Amino acid sequence: MIGSNTSAQHPLAYARITAAKKRGAKLITVDPRRTPVATLSDIHLAIRPGSNLALVNALMHAILFEEKAQDEAFINERTEHFDALRASLEGCTPEWAAPLTGLRPEAIRETARLYAKGPNSIILYCMGVTQQVTGTRTCGALANLVMLCGMIGRPSTGLIPLRGQNNVQGSCDMGALPETLPGYVKADSELGHQRFARLWGPFADEQGKKLTEIMDGMRDGSIRAAYIMGENPMQSDPDAAKVEAGLRNLDFLIVQDIFMTPTAQLADVILPATSYLEKQGTFTNTERRVQLINEVLSPLPGTRADWRILCDVINALGGRADYDSPREIFNEIRQVVPSYAGMDYTRLAEEQGLCWPCPTPDHPGTPYLHAASFMRGRGLFTVNDVPDDLGCATDETYPFTLLTGRVSHHYHTGTMTRRSWALDREYPEAFLDMHPDDAAALRLKDNWKVRVTSRQGSIVARLRTTMDLQPGTVFLPFHFAESPANALTSHEHLDPTVKIPALKLTPVRVEEAK
Repeated sequence: MIGSNTSAQHPLAYARITAAKKRGAKLITVDPRRTPVATLSDIHLAIRPGSNLALVNALMHAILFEEKAQDEAFINERTEHFDALRASLEGCTPEWAAPLTGLRPEAIRETARLYAKGPNSIILYCMGVTQQVTGTRTCGALANLVMLCGMIGRPSTGLIPLRGQNNVQGSCDMGALPETLPGYVKADSELGHQRFARLWGPFADEQGKKLTEIMDGMRDGSIRAAYIMGENPMQSDPDAAKVEAGLRNLDFLIVQDIFMTPTAQLADVILPATSYLEKQGTFTNTERRVQLINEVLSPLPGTRADWRILCDVINALGGRADYDSPREIFNEIRQVVPSYAGMDYTRLAEEQGLCWPCPTPDHPGTPYLHAASFMRGRGLFTVNDVPDDLGCATDETYPFTLLTGRVSHHYHTGTMTRRSWALDREYPEAFLDMHPDDAAALRLKDNWKVRVTSRQGSIVARLRTTMDLQPGTVFLPFHFAESPANALTSHEHLDPTVKIPALKLTPVRVEEAK
């Protein structure tokens, strides 16, 4: 478990982890904080924030050069570019990683042995890995690790990204990514135009912009209008002041949502949508399982399902969207997304969902990917070197590293959960967690209001001291509009490949709120 506090982020996954632990499974957690998952673990690697990549490379060094526990047959039969990987890891010893990660070399070696000799080992990760300057490289290194040990393509193995909302996987499958169409076909490819133009007509043959690039475009005027669906960037995107400046700089802003969020308050037009209980369709979850959902509550007057709103907008713009139901839309998906082709609403209802790829009506679905081969044929080992500078270092003015995340009582920006009186009663405001030694050095006390300041902005939160944090780090949840964590985080420090901001590594200072 790396970069994931499942007890707060994915409670059902956490329940399965605790059940596996009771059955005798060994659990390793990599997290700067002592979370409930870490407390449950056989090994807790309280890593220095931002050093995940150094750790993973050191684990592979120990497996290759010291334990010699790599799966030679899997490497030879199923992968390529192994020699380049091996050469890149030669200097990544546990002793090299120790000052970077803050971990003992022997703890790194023990972890390597336990993982490599499983015999079945599985890695789960989340935004503690991805929301870093080295997020893409660390994901690549984790993929190297599972291939190095042959821990993929069979039960109780694999590399599992724990997705966020219940349909993050499904929205990506349907092309809600800047560079792809439904089915992960490149937007600027000949295949994409051949497959989709017959249904949609001609469309632009260029890739879209990533979210942080869109925000830049709003501020510099190159983007003049925005249509935001089910998203609250005023509270979720980094550097809230710049987000607000960008949104206010637009000529026209449309927001489609179920509540009046801080983002919706800036909109020129609001399109009231329905919640998941008020519509029919499918969700696709972390394990690629496509699940049918049914309307159990009638929509409120004046609201409409997202698909109906989109059809109305398309038709009003002169396009053609004459769908009568979500089932009809799903049948079109089956025509153009081969991995969904064998599914229909009847099968989804009878079989309680199917895992893609499911290419034909008699196909059982695919619970385990990569059993016989990878999508590209052989698995590709990649070189992922640790950069010299992450660009997010603390200094005398900003001496603490801010970590952001969730608590179990609330979800994301609190759009829904903070409207629950019971949940908000249990966790009504933002707490800044800090190690007692740091609080004592600053002469701060529990329950005091403190001001947290970064290079981007400043907020006030209530202090809570805890031994679950390392000295020099503080933790703030991002659910609370009145103490918005994204007022502190930076839009400048991004993963160079996918442009995700380093939300887990923000230098701040803390002082008593006057």
